Amino acid sequence: MCGITGVINLNGEPVAPPLLQRMTDAIEHRGPDDEGHWIEGNVGLGHRRLSIIDLSPAGHQPMVSANHRYVLVYNGEVYNFKELRSELEAKGYWFRSKTDSEVVLNALDAWGVKALNRFNGMFAFSLWDRKSRKLLLGRDRYGIKPLYYAHQGGVFSFGSEQKAILADKRINRSVDKKALLEYFTFQNIFTDRTLLEDIKLLPAGCHAELDLNRIAPELVITRYWDYNFREPEEKADKQEYIEELQRLFKQAVNRQLVTDVELGSYLSGGMDSGSITAVAAQSYPYMKTFTCGFDLSSASGLELGFDERAQSEYMSYLFKTEHYEMVLKAGDMERCLPALAWHLEEPRVGQSYPNYYVAQLASKFVKVTLSGAGGDELFGGYPWRYYRAVSNNNFDEYIDKYYQFWQRLIPNKDIKKVFDPIWRDVDDVWTRDIFKGVFKHHADNLYSPEDYINHSLYFEAKTFLHGLLVVEDKLSMAHSLETRLPFLDNDLVDFAMRCPVSLKLNNLSDVMDVDENDPGAAGSRYFQRTKDGKQILRDAMAGVLPKDIASAQKQGFSSPDASWFKGDSIEFVKRRLMQGNHRYEQYMDSKVVGNLVKDHVSGEQNRRLLIWSLLNFEEWLVQYV
Repeated sequence: MCGITGVINLNGEPVAPPLLQRMTDAIEHRGPDDEGHWIEGNVGLGHRRLSIIDLSPAGHQPMVSANHRYVLVYNGEVYNFKELRSELEAKGYWFRSKTDSEVVLNALDAWGVKALNRFNGMFAFSLWDRKSRKLLLGRDRYGIKPLYYAHQGGVFSFGSEQKAILADKRINRSVDKKALLEYFTFQNIFTDRTLLEDIKLLPAGCHAELDLNRIAPELVITRYWDYNFREPEEKADKQEYIEELQRLFKQAVNRQLVTDVELGSYLSGGMDSGSITAVAAQSYPYMKTFTCGFDLSSASGLELGFDERAQSEYMSYLFKTEHYEMVLKAGDMERCLPALAWHLEEPRVGQSYPNYYVAQLASKFVKVTLSGAGGDELFGGYPWRYYRAVSNNNFDEYIDKYYQFWQRLIPNKDIKKVFDPIWRDVDDVWTRDIFKGVFKHHADNLYSPEDYINHSLYFEAKTFLHGLLVVEDKLSMAHSLETRLPFLDNDLVDFAMRCPVSLKLNNLSDVMDVDENDPGAAGSRYFQRTKDGKQILRDAMAGVLPKDIASAQKQGFSSPDASWFKGDSIEFVKRRLMQGNHRYEQYMDSKVVGNLVKDHVSGEQNRRLLIWSLLNFEEWLVQYV
């Protein structure tokens, strides 16, 4: 697990070593164990290493192939690297190290871009072909590892984080106003944009090539993999599905235990992390586990159930783990915001500061931790979302219903008023078209509620899960911690995509249209009637987890911010968003924003997501613009 970066001067000028040094220094936190640089004329590659497998100097990068043709910088873990190594050795390749990095290098030499479909793991890499003078970039299927790039003027640069690219003073820092509108509609960015106009994010499941032989080289992006949730043509017996899921899940967890350093696991109190810990503890005795709880003395409504430390402690007792926990209070959000915004690089989904703190806790004891991310998106963990658009006359009606729900921050009716200072620059942006564009490779003929739910699962894996993965990578690597995600094992994902909806969900009708953020009685009634998600996973884990954990209602990893923002943190919110001059006022109408914040403070509406996003955006402007 590492950080990668590189720069190419397209005008042929040699790469300056001090520039490459600044680029790797900017991501030192991703790899404090080693660094390396490779420069040949106008091409420079840089690497920061977090040593996980084969801690010896043989794993040093940039790594050059035995025939001296290819140079690799690589970030990630390919868990099936031993099997691939055996195949490559049979083809005549030899190895100097025991790393998966060298397996990736030789696999790309042997099979070209087809190798990407054979990698089971998480990765982002750059491969420079010295003979053909072509640069290949690649990113894993699901987007677990990020890879950014900028093509500005006569410079092409890339990096695991934007700050590596920004170390080059030639790169512009102008705000992408269209991406800003996208973010403040969805609390996420669905396209390849970032909040900086000249920096893009290579899409998940894609590789890209830059051919320096062309007069005006352009990056050509190709998709090599995509999600495909679908109903099977012939359904097997339910028990067969359960047994196959049990086998694949245990296989996925055990695959990801390979490491030459100490490994632990998050243990939130829910089914996903609990299942991973239970299986891992069978092969990895006395493993360390970590959880983050919340001070609920000023919480109310649904937030009174947000602290899951009791469940975590119970499972730690059952699985005999060495357990560590911390408790967050309102002031912890205020305290960490500058560091969090710097590491996160731009706002993304959710209130992410608890992730920052629990990664910080884990990093004090281990270098690798397992996470339950992905279980909800694969097995239908958010049924109250899918049911809002489960019965439709056609695809556009489905889009209208689901799009209306996913306006998580500022609804269409208010967006023009909020962004009045920049509206002329963004009035051609139609966020519904952005939303619909997510489905351009998945908009098949839809006939049944199951078809529409599979479309919703596709959408959330492509957007919501991807946003969570970007956050997870940034905030774990901020503390030089590798996070592994057993639910995103290739074989397990393939199974989940062809698993019948009827085994994931029970109730496909009789639901109420209620805001999922509503902490009141109506929200409680709605969740009681739509808490039937992940049924097959619950059945498969029934023999692994305590019954009350396996059957428990879905509980997100959330802090009680709805209460804190109008209570303990109210002065902080007012000071940062409502009093005096603020940087966000260049882009947003402060009076309109102030009224939206007042709606939350008065208890009229729950705008916790919007307030967090505004705080994060304001701090991002301070840090990056």
